[in-house]
Amino acid sequence: MAHTDHILITCEHGGNRIPPRYRALFAGLEALLHSHRGYDPGALAVARKLAWMLDAPLFVSTTSRLLIDLNRSIGHPKLYSEATRDAPATVRREILDRVYLPYRSAVEAQVAAAIARGSRVIHLASHSFTPVLDGVARNADIGLLYDPARAGEAELCHRWQARLKSQAPELKVRRNYPYTGRSDGFTAFLRRRFPPDLYVGIELEINQKHVLPGARRWRATQNIVVETFHAATLECQGAGTHACHEIRSPFK
Repeated sequence: MAHTDHILITCEHGGNRIPPRYRALFAGLEALLHSHRGYDPGALAVARKLAWMLDAPLFVSTTSRLLIDLNRSIGHPKLYSEATRDAPATVRREILDRVYLPYRSAVEAQVAAAIARGSRVIHLASHSFTPVLDGVARNADIGLLYDPARAGEAELCHRWQARLKSQAPELKVRRNYPYTGRSDGFTAFLRRRFPPDLYVGIELEINQKHVLPGARRWRATQNIVVETFHAATLECQGAGTHACHEIRSPFK
């Protein structure tokens, strides 16, 4: 059975805000909040452009991942950071109830509602990565993370990568880099909730060296990402690999 596609955009690490009631936990760690560990520079701008140009629902968090990481599962050792993991259990539970659960539950409810209406959900989570980690330079401009065992995710990422290479050959686009798509994350969690023919979860990772607010090249990179993603989804509209067909991107 073929399904219409419902595109959903999320951004779990869109900002480095700390609610006033928890700021005392970050005394002396202010610089950390402004680093790549505090948030994903550029991810929110891309998420907003994707949602606007594709007329897709958008869920974002501008609370720092150092308070609680919305892209980690409950029980993961990095769910809380060094600023919060030693806070009293009552405080950590409050953060979970106030910040983590409302966001995750709202996104999951959106997915479930779209599927109940007869759609297949294509969920794109917008992220970015630091160019150098632990002294090692990352060898990619854009990463597309997915579960290779899920045919819809593999097909979409292969086609998206091909589109990006065609339109922006100067960008190095890699699949399942700098992380693997099957590692712990929100998309991995949602895959356990919804079957592969009804839920396609992709994480976009953009190298932060391209994130220059106001720069023409950064705006062009955003446009290329959005245009090629949209074109790739149109090629495989409906039910996975057997329904692929060419449709010209409306952004041309």
